[in-house]
Amino acid sequence: MRKILVVAPSWVGDTMLVQPMLMRLKQRHPGCLIDVLAPPWTEALLRQMPEVHEVIINPFPHGTLRLLERLRLGRELRNAHYDQAIVLPNSFKSALPPLLAGIPVRTGFVGEMRYGLLNDARKLNKNQLPLMVERFAQLAEAPGTPIQQPIPSPRLQVSMAQRQRVLDKLGLPLDKPVAAFCPGAEYGPAKRWPIPYFAELAQRLEQRGYTVWLVGSPKDREIGDKIVALGNQHCRNLCGETSLADAIALLSCAELVVSNDSGLMHLAAALDRPMLALYGSSSPQFTPPLSDKAQVIKLDIACSPCFKRVCPLGHFNCMMQLTADHVAQHLPERSGRQ
Repeated sequence: MRKILVVAPSWVGDTMLVQPMLMRLKQRHPGCLIDVLAPPWTEALLRQMPEVHEVIINPFPHGTLRLLERLRLGRELRNAHYDQAIVLPNSFKSALPPLLAGIPVRTGFVGEMRYGLLNDARKLNKNQLPLMVERFAQLAEAPGTPIQQPIPSPRLQVSMAQRQRVLDKLGLPLDKPVAAFCPGAEYGPAKRWPIPYFAELAQRLEQRGYTVWLVGSPKDREIGDKIVALGNQHCRNLCGETSLADAIALLSCAELVVSNDSGLMHLAAALDRPMLALYGSSSPQFTPPLSDKAQVIKLDIACSPCFKRVCPLGHFNCMMQLTADHVAQHLPERSGRQ
């Protein structure tokens, strides 16, 4: 039985985009076991992917080397006798554990000084593979083999029982259609639609009969509180009150999701929820929501995308000029649960 170790990215959204690669590995190697080395905050997501056999926690904070600890991890991985490792991050550090584990085939893009660490090192043609999901999928193929098109979209399934457990735990009724807002973006403020605009849109949706849930991490709690304070006392600020698995269950209840370009945006797309995806400093040409039910809303201004965490010009026009009026024009007509 073929055993494959995948070294996963650190971001939740990027992790969701790994799933099509896992699907392809299962197709190429029927019966294979795929373990994923990943940070703890993505574990719950990976455990909801049927392609994943086991999740191994990557204990290293972003940017740290900790060579002796990586050596210890490599020794532990050696006992699993993997046939191949696929290293998705492009860093030198991420390629160390598979080498130290003695995994015979170590696949990844050339990246950051990794020729000695990877023995199946691929050169990335960014023009041929503009999307992140395509780049990940390429590493599931044999060397020199093009990716299979079309690439399947990531998909998450939530059972009625899972959903009801979370609703009961949080005391959330489903007596009205739900609009879920994802107002945070871990990468930085340049990806976040302004708080007053979220607040105004929430008021419009309440007038249309929706109940609005604000979903995010503890870091987004203050953002959610400000949206509520701006005339939205009936909104439920759930930021920081849920685990990642809970957030997935909540998003699965939504008739509409409004989200910045964030990890939760990619989860909502994988759940195939109708969505307005708001882009500012980042690009839907690289990491779009992979769902036919998602509408990308973005202004085509000269300085966007800049891919910066904070607006380098100070005016933040890519989001400031994307007004609530503009976004409201894209609200779908109510037609019941979709």
